[in-house]
Amino acid sequence: MNKDTEQKRNLGEQPIAAIMMKHGLKAHDLVEASRVPMTHKLVARACKGRRLTVHSKKVVLEALQIATEYPYKVKETFNY
Repeated sequence: MNKDTEQKRNLGEQPIAAIMMKHGLKAHDLVEASRVPMTHKLVARACKGRRLTVHSKKVVLEALQIATEYPYKVKETFNY
């Protein structure tokens, strides 16, 4: 894999990581809050900025909304 491909996939730490830290949440908290099966790895990838599908972003966002009881939007949690 070349460096350009690597940069397109890894987009750097996302705002969701700061939001989770602000609320004192860990990946496990989102996994527990999720209404659909979700893995700790998915949460880690979301925080690190690994490009996710629209569906995966929606799953993570919904779990975050449930865990924080705040209606975060996609643009507030992901910068891509």
